[in-house]
Amino acid sequence: MAAKTFRDRIVVGVDASEEARHAAIWAAHEATLRGVGLTLVHTVLPPSAAASFGPGMPVSLDAMDGVISRADDELEAIAGTLPATDVQTKVEIGSPSGALLEASQEAELVVIGSRGHGGFTGLLLGSVGTQVAAHALCPVVVVRGPGSTTADRVVVGIDGSPASEAALAFAFDEASRHGWSLTAIHAWDVPAYDLLVVPNAPVPVPLSDVADDEIRLAAEALAGFEADYPDVEVEQRLIRSAPVDALIAAADGAALLVVGTRGHGQLMGALLGSVGNGLLHKASIPVAGVPFTPPEPNVA
Repeated sequence: MAAKTFRDRIVVGVDASEEARHAAIWAAHEATLRGVGLTLVHTVLPPSAAASFGPGMPVSLDAMDGVISRADDELEAIAGTLPATDVQTKVEIGSPSGALLEASQEAELVVIGSRGHGGFTGLLLGSVGTQVAAHALCPVVVVRGPGSTTADRVVVGIDGSPASEAALAFAFDEASRHGWSLTAIHAWDVPAYDLLVVPNAPVPVPLSDVADDEIRLAAEALAGFEADYPDVEVEQRLIRSAPVDALIAAADGAALLVVGTRGHGQLMGALLGSVGNGLLHKASIPVAGVPFTPPEPNVA
Protein backbone atom coordinates (compact mmCIF):
# COMPACT_ATOMS: atom_id res chain seq x y z
CA MET A 1 0.00 0.00 0.00
CA ALA A 2 1.46 3.34 -1.02
CA ALA A 3 2.25 5.73 1.82
CA LYS A 4 0.28 8.96 2.15
CA THR A 5 2.17 10.51 5.04
CA PHE A 6 5.11 9.78 7.33
CA ARG A 7 3.53 11.31 10.41
CA ASP A 8 4.02 9.23 13.56
CA ARG A 9 5.48 6.34 11.57
CA ILE A 10 8.82 4.56 11.45
CA VAL A 11 10.47 5.01 8.06
CA VAL A 12 13.09 2.57 6.78
CA GLY A 13 15.25 3.06 3.69
CA VAL A 14 15.14 -0.11 1.59
CA ASP A 15 17.12 -1.39 -1.36
CA ALA A 16 17.99 -4.90 -2.53
CA SER A 17 20.81 -5.42 -0.02
CA GLU A 18 20.78 -7.89 2.85
CA GLU A 19 21.65 -5.06 5.23
CA ALA A 20 18.52 -3.18 4.21
CA ARG A 21 16.44 -6.27 4.93
CA HIS A 22 17.92 -6.53 8.43
CA ALA A 23 17.06 -2.85 8.93
CA ALA A 24 13.49 -3.44 7.76
CA ILE A 25 13.02 -6.36 10.16
CA TRP A 26 14.42 -4.33 13.07
CA ALA A 27 12.15 -1.43 12.16
CA ALA A 28 9.12 -3.73 11.91
CA HIS A 29 9.66 -5.08 15.43
CA GLU A 30 10.15 -1.54 16.73
CA ALA A 31 6.98 -0.30 15.00
CA THR A 32 4.96 -3.15 16.52
CA LEU A 33 6.35 -2.42 19.98
CA ARG A 34 5.54 1.28 19.68
CA GLY A 35 2.11 0.68 18.15
CA VAL A 36 2.90 2.81 15.07
CA GLY A 37 2.96 2.13 11.35
CA LEU A 38 5.97 1.26 9.23
CA THR A 39 6.81 2.81 5.84
CA LEU A 40 9.34 1.33 3.43
CA VAL A 41 11.00 3.95 1.23
CA HIS A 42 13.03 3.36 -1.92
CA THR A 43 14.40 5.95 -4.32
CA VAL A 44 15.13 5.77 -8.04
CA LEU A 45 17.14 8.23 -10.08
CA PRO A 46 15.78 9.16 -13.51
CA PRO A 47 17.83 7.23 -16.10
CA SER A 48 18.99 8.84 -19.34
CA ALA A 49 18.89 7.30 -22.76
CA ALA A 50 22.23 6.72 -24.45
CA ALA A 51 23.41 9.33 -26.93
CA SER A 52 26.28 9.41 -29.42
CA PHE A 53 27.17 13.01 -28.65
CA GLY A 54 26.59 15.00 -25.48
CA PRO A 55 24.32 14.09 -22.59
CA GLY A 56 21.59 11.51 -23.07
CA MET A 57 17.99 12.51 -23.42
CA PRO A 58 15.60 11.73 -20.55
CA VAL A 59 13.70 8.49 -20.96
CA SER A 60 9.99 8.54 -21.65
CA LEU A 61 7.41 8.87 -18.91
CA ASP A 62 6.16 5.38 -19.73
CA ALA A 63 9.62 3.92 -19.18
CA MET A 64 9.96 5.78 -15.87
CA ASP A 65 6.55 4.57 -14.80
CA GLY A 66 7.75 1.03 -15.48
CA VAL A 67 10.82 1.52 -13.26
CA ILE A 68 8.68 2.87 -10.44
CA SER A 69 6.10 0.11 -10.84
CA ARG A 70 8.75 -2.63 -10.61
CA ALA A 71 10.32 -1.00 -7.56
CA ASP A 72 6.92 -0.71 -5.89
CA ASP A 73 6.19 -4.39 -6.57
CA GLU A 74 9.50 -5.32 -4.96
CA LEU A 75 8.74 -3.18 -1.91
CA GLU A 76 5.29 -4.74 -1.57
CA ALA A 77 6.88 -8.21 -1.67
CA ILE A 78 9.28 -7.23 1.12
CA ALA A 79 6.45 -5.66 3.12
CA GLY A 80 4.52 -8.92 3.03
CA THR A 81 7.36 -10.74 4.83
CA LEU A 82 7.76 -8.32 7.74
CA PRO A 83 6.44 -8.93 11.27
CA ALA A 84 4.17 -5.88 11.29
CA THR A 85 0.53 -5.30 10.40
CA ASP A 86 0.54 -1.67 9.26
CA VAL A 87 3.16 -1.54 6.50
CA GLN A 88 3.11 1.02 3.70
CA THR A 89 5.49 1.52 0.78
CA LYS A 90 6.73 4.58 -1.06
CA VAL A 91 8.91 4.83 -4.18
CA GLU A 92 10.30 8.30 -4.84
CA ILE A 93 12.24 9.82 -7.71
CA GLY A 94 15.32 11.55 -6.38
CA SER A 95 18.18 11.08 -3.93
CA PRO A 96 18.04 8.84 -0.87
CA SER A 97 19.21 11.65 1.41
CA GLY A 98 16.46 13.94 0.18
CA ALA A 99 13.80 11.28 0.64
CA LEU A 100 14.86 10.39 4.18
CA LEU A 101 15.37 13.98 5.26
CA GLU A 102 11.88 14.81 4.04
CA ALA A 103 10.52 11.81 5.91
CA SER A 104 12.34 12.86 9.10
CA GLN A 105 10.23 16.01 9.28
CA GLU A 106 7.23 13.89 10.30
CA ALA A 107 8.56 10.41 11.12
CA GLU A 108 8.98 9.09 14.63
CA LEU A 109 12.15 7.29 13.63
CA VAL A 110 14.26 6.72 10.49
CA VAL A 111 16.00 3.34 10.15
CA ILE A 112 18.64 2.32 7.61
CA GLY A 113 21.14 -0.46 7.01
CA SER A 114 24.80 0.31 7.60
CA ARG A 115 25.66 -0.68 4.04
CA GLY A 116 23.61 -1.12 0.93
CA HIS A 117 23.55 -0.76 -2.81
CA GLY A 118 21.31 0.85 -5.36
CA GLY A 119 19.70 4.03 -4.05
CA PHE A 120 21.11 3.71 -0.54
CA THR A 121 24.77 2.83 -1.16
CA GLY A 122 26.94 3.52 1.88
CA LEU A 123 24.14 5.58 3.35
CA LEU A 124 25.71 6.47 6.68
CA LEU A 125 29.32 5.94 5.68
CA GLY A 126 29.64 8.64 3.03
CA SER A 127 28.25 11.99 1.98
CA VAL A 128 24.61 10.86 1.95
CA GLY A 129 24.85 9.53 5.45
CA THR A 130 26.54 12.68 6.69
CA GLN A 131 23.67 14.74 5.31
CA VAL A 132 21.03 12.52 6.92
CA ALA A 133 22.75 12.38 10.31
CA ALA A 134 23.47 16.11 10.29
CA HIS A 135 20.03 17.30 9.25
CA ALA A 136 17.46 14.65 10.20
CA LEU A 137 14.81 16.05 12.51
CA CYS A 138 14.10 12.72 14.20
CA PRO A 139 16.34 9.96 15.59
CA VAL A 140 18.21 7.85 13.02
CA VAL A 141 18.99 4.19 13.76
CA VAL A 142 21.70 2.40 11.78
CA VAL A 143 21.29 -1.38 11.79
CA ARG A 144 24.18 -3.70 11.04
CA GLY A 145 23.41 -7.39 10.67
CA PRO A 146 20.51 -9.40 12.08
CA GLY A 147 21.14 -8.34 15.67
CA SER A 148 20.73 -10.33 18.87
CA THR A 149 17.38 -11.67 20.05
CA THR A 150 18.58 -12.09 23.63
CA ALA A 151 20.38 -8.79 24.30
CA ASP A 152 18.66 -6.82 27.05
CA ARG A 153 20.71 -3.67 27.55
CA VAL A 154 20.96 -0.23 25.94
CA VAL A 155 24.20 1.77 26.13
CA VAL A 156 24.15 5.57 25.92
CA GLY A 157 27.00 8.05 25.72
CA ILE A 158 26.64 11.17 27.86
CA ASP A 159 28.70 14.32 28.24
CA GLY A 160 26.42 16.75 30.08
CA SER A 161 25.41 18.63 26.91
CA PRO A 162 21.81 19.24 25.75
CA ALA A 163 22.47 16.72 22.96
CA SER A 164 23.35 14.00 25.42
CA GLU A 165 20.14 14.78 27.33
CA ALA A 166 18.24 14.08 24.12
CA ALA A 167 20.16 10.83 23.74
CA LEU A 168 19.35 9.91 27.35
CA ALA A 169 15.65 10.57 26.81
CA PHE A 170 15.63 8.27 23.79
CA ALA A 171 17.69 5.60 25.55
CA PHE A 172 15.52 5.57 28.68
CA ASP A 173 12.37 5.38 26.55
CA GLU A 174 13.77 2.44 24.57
CA ALA A 175 14.90 0.66 27.75
CA SER A 176 11.47 1.10 29.33
CA ARG A 177 9.59 -0.09 26.23
CA HIS A 178 11.76 -3.19 25.78
CA GLY A 179 12.31 -4.02 29.44
CA TRP A 180 16.06 -3.45 29.06
CA SER A 181 18.58 -2.16 31.56
CA LEU A 182 20.57 0.99 30.72
CA THR A 183 24.31 1.60 30.88
CA ALA A 184 25.33 5.28 30.79
CA ILE A 185 28.91 5.86 29.64
CA HIS A 186 30.60 9.15 30.47
CA ALA A 187 33.96 8.97 28.70
CA TRP A 188 36.37 11.79 29.36
CA ASP A 189 40.01 12.61 29.07
CA VAL A 190 42.28 15.51 29.96
CA PRO A 191 44.46 17.39 27.47
CA ALA A 192 48.18 16.72 27.48
CA TYR A 193 50.38 19.40 29.01
CA ASP A 194 54.07 19.78 28.38
CA LEU A 195 55.47 22.59 30.49
CA LEU A 196 58.93 21.97 29.05
CA VAL A 197 57.72 22.78 25.56
CA VAL A 198 55.42 25.60 26.70
CA PRO A 199 57.08 26.90 29.89
CA ASN A 200 54.67 29.81 30.29
CA ALA A 201 51.53 27.67 30.00
CA PRO A 202 49.14 27.70 32.97
CA VAL A 203 49.56 24.97 35.53
CA PRO A 204 47.09 22.20 34.70
CA VAL A 205 44.07 21.65 36.90
CA PRO A 206 44.64 18.76 39.34
CA LEU A 207 43.34 15.51 37.87
CA SER A 208 41.24 14.84 40.97
CA ASP A 209 39.36 18.11 40.41
CA VAL A 210 38.68 17.23 36.79
CA ALA A 211 37.36 13.81 37.79
CA ASP A 212 35.10 15.35 40.43
CA ASP A 213 33.62 17.69 37.80
CA GLU A 214 33.00 14.79 35.41
CA ILE A 215 31.28 12.75 38.15
CA ARG A 216 29.04 15.71 38.97
CA LEU A 217 28.10 16.22 35.32
CA ALA A 218 27.21 12.56 34.88
CA ALA A 219 25.13 12.46 38.05
CA GLU A 220 23.23 15.61 37.13
CA ALA A 221 22.47 14.26 33.65
CA LEU A 222 20.99 11.03 34.99
CA ALA A 223 19.10 12.31 38.03
CA GLY A 224 15.85 13.40 36.40
CA PHE A 225 15.60 10.41 34.06
CA GLU A 226 16.06 7.88 36.85
CA ALA A 227 13.14 9.49 38.67
CA ASP A 228 10.95 9.44 35.55
CA TYR A 229 11.80 5.82 34.68
CA PRO A 230 11.89 3.88 37.97
CA ASP A 231 11.39 0.64 36.00
CA VAL A 232 14.77 0.97 34.26
CA GLU A 233 17.79 -0.48 35.99
CA VAL A 234 20.69 1.97 35.51
CA GLU A 235 24.43 1.41 35.60
CA GLN A 236 26.71 4.45 35.41
CA ARG A 237 30.29 4.17 34.21
CA LEU A 238 32.79 7.03 34.33
CA ILE A 239 35.69 6.11 32.07
CA ARG A 240 38.85 8.05 31.32
CA SER A 241 39.22 6.98 27.72
CA ALA A 242 38.55 7.97 24.13
CA PRO A 243 34.76 7.92 23.60
CA VAL A 244 34.84 5.50 20.65
CA ASP A 245 36.86 2.92 22.58
CA ALA A 246 34.76 3.30 25.71
CA LEU A 247 31.43 3.05 23.89
CA ILE A 248 32.44 0.12 21.69
CA ALA A 249 33.71 -1.82 24.70
CA ALA A 250 30.59 -1.07 26.74
CA ALA A 251 28.27 -1.97 23.85
CA ASP A 252 29.61 -5.51 23.54
CA GLY A 253 26.58 -7.76 23.90
CA ALA A 254 24.12 -4.86 24.14
CA ALA A 255 20.96 -4.42 22.08
CA LEU A 256 21.40 -0.74 21.13
CA LEU A 257 24.01 2.02 21.32
CA VAL A 258 22.71 5.59 21.58
CA VAL A 259 24.60 8.87 21.09
CA GLY A 260 23.61 12.48 20.55
CA THR A 261 24.31 14.15 17.22
CA ARG A 262 25.29 17.41 18.87
CA GLY A 263 27.50 17.68 21.93
CA HIS A 264 30.67 19.16 23.34
CA GLY A 265 34.16 17.93 24.00
CA GLN A 266 35.01 14.55 22.53
CA LEU A 267 31.37 13.70 21.78
CA MET A 268 30.78 16.78 19.65
CA GLY A 269 29.05 15.81 16.43
CA ALA A 270 29.04 12.17 17.49
CA LEU A 271 27.55 10.91 14.24
CA LEU A 272 29.12 13.61 12.09
CA GLY A 273 32.85 13.21 12.71
CA SER A 274 35.54 10.78 13.76
CA VAL A 275 33.65 9.48 16.77
CA GLY A 276 30.56 8.65 14.74
CA ASN A 277 32.54 7.12 11.90
CA GLY A 278 34.38 4.97 14.41
CA LEU A 279 31.15 3.76 15.96
CA LEU A 280 29.50 3.02 12.62
CA HIS A 281 32.49 1.06 11.37
CA LYS A 282 33.22 -0.83 14.57
CA ALA A 283 29.87 -1.30 16.31
CA SER A 284 28.25 -4.66 15.63
CA ILE A 285 24.90 -3.58 17.11
CA PRO A 286 22.34 -0.96 16.04
CA VAL A 287 23.49 2.63 16.63
CA ALA A 288 20.96 5.41 17.25
CA GLY A 289 21.85 9.03 16.61
CA VAL A 290 19.46 11.39 18.40
CA PRO A 291 19.31 15.03 17.26
CA PHE A 292 19.03 17.91 19.66
CA THR A 293 16.59 20.64 18.65
CA PRO A 294 17.17 23.90 20.53
CA PRO A 295 13.98 25.40 21.92
CA GLU A 296 12.57 28.31 19.96
CA PRO A 297 13.18 31.66 21.68
CA ASN A 298 10.21 33.26 23.36
CA VAL A 299 8.83 36.15 21.40
CA ALA A 300 7.62 38.96 23.65
